[in-house]
Amino acid sequence: MTSAQVVVHPDAAAVAEVTAARLLVTLVDHQSVRTPLHVVLTGGSVGIAVLAAVRRSPARDVVDWSEVHLWWGDERFLPTGHADRNETQARTALLDDLGAALPARNVHPVPAPGSVGVATAEDAAVAYAAELETYAPSGSPGPAVPRFDVVLLGMGPDGHVASLFPGHPTETASGATTVAVHDAPKPPPERVSLTNEAICAAEAVWIVVAGAEKAPKVAAALTGAALPAARVHGRECTLWLVDAAAASADIAVPTP
Repeated sequence: MTSAQVVVHPDAAAVAEVTAARLLVTLVDHQSVRTPLHVVLTGGSVGIAVLAAVRRSPARDVVDWSEVHLWWGDERFLPTGHADRNETQARTALLDDLGAALPARNVHPVPAPGSVGVATAEDAAVAYAAELETYAPSGSPGPAVPRFDVVLLGMGPDGHVASLFPGHPTETASGATTVAVHDAPKPPPERVSLTNEAICAAEAVWIVVAGAEKAPKVAAALTGAALPAARVHGRECTLWLVDAAAASADIAVPTP
């Protein structure tokens, strides 16, 4: 585990643009030494804005998308194509535009209700865990997940990440890579999420945050409060990319 680094940008638009650029450079750099790569996407306004910025960037075509696998940190347990699914929003923002450059087999959405063998959020969590395990490195001593190069996360005003909510029974779920979430405090109530263990198996975790309403929890997470956002970290890099409104004057904000 490494200490968190914080980079502050002027506003939400800048956070999205710079995070997109950072992601593209990371993918190109990593592809120079190994493939395939695995990236975990996030939803939310900033997370989707990052994907839209990737779509607009000329540098996106430097990436060999045939060697990039895309996953999700969490998903709302809603039908395929529903406008509120993170997958649907990601496809609109970026994935559909990549076309044949991104093979369909490289996109790993959380199973939706009505998928084969999926009637409940528990079914979806079990199926997603099995998909993750399929791509896990052979003989890895850690959680049965792929070698995540980057996990992108947003953070809610309550300090939640993915669908791990403060005080919720699934917040500190252990011994599994995925969890079904019921009665989430933010609608919709049924969701599927990676666990903290699965997230923290990543090489790098990037938390992208914008908005003054989130400043108190950014400060709390960075000073070790008992929040989901404070518990996530990458094995090699933990990076907070925040806008000026979300950065608190009450804490020192280092830059890498």
